[in-house]
Order: sequence, then structure tokens, then C-alpha cells
Amino acid sequence: MALILPMFLVGCQDDPASAEKYSTGGDPTDSPCARVVSAIGYANLLLRPKGQEDEQNFEDAVLGRLAELRGITLEFGGRLPGSLSGAVATVKRTTAGLSRADVPRERQVALLKEYRVAADRIVAGCA
Repeated sequence: MALILPMFLVGCQDDPASAEKYSTGGDPTDSPCARVVSAIGYANLLLRPKGQEDEQNFEDAVLGRLAELRGITLEFGGRLPGSLSGAVATVKRTTAGLSRADVPRERQVALLKEYRVAADRIVAGCA
């Protein structure tokens, strides 16, 4: 029995359903637009309104939601309409910095401004 268990574990690692799993919950067959737009909306609940990015508090809760959005975008972003590929790439790049506490504040604000434009484009493109 002890010799068979490692073979089962190795076999599970090649399961396509577990490939590129960056987020929890949901189903890999969920609508990519629905998942990404929902994650954008969830992250935006903790963000200051547009135009107030300089006043944003980058507390742990904000960083966590942006990290969650990054994971969902990594998992589902590649399946969004091709016309949104640039916006998806921008969200991936900006949330990589926005989900880390060691990024200087000035950089966080700049990334947040870039993120907003790309996230709005995804929301509009998925409507």
C-alpha cells in the first residue's frame, strides 16, 4: 500500500482540472467574464472613488482583495475576449504590485491609476 500511494499522488498532479488554479471557489468552467468582473467589483468595494487614488489606504484588506483579483485574472483572464488582452495584461501586472505591502506608496498610487483604466475596460468589454 505504501508503494501505491506515491503513484496516486503523482498521477493527481497531472490532472488538467488542477492546472493553472490560482483562485479558490467557483468552477473552472465558470464564465471568465463573470468571474473577472465579479472580482473587480469585489476589490473595488474597498477602493476610494476614481480621482481619489492619492488618498487610498493600502491596508491589508485592500491588498488581499487585489491579490484575489490577481489570482482570478491569472486563472480566467486568458479566456476573456481577445480584444481585452491588453487590459488583462495590465490588470495582471498592476495587481502584482498592488497586492504587496513592500511597494512604495507613490508606486502603489501609480499602479492603482493604471489598474482603474484596465479594469474599467474589462468591465465594459464583458458587458
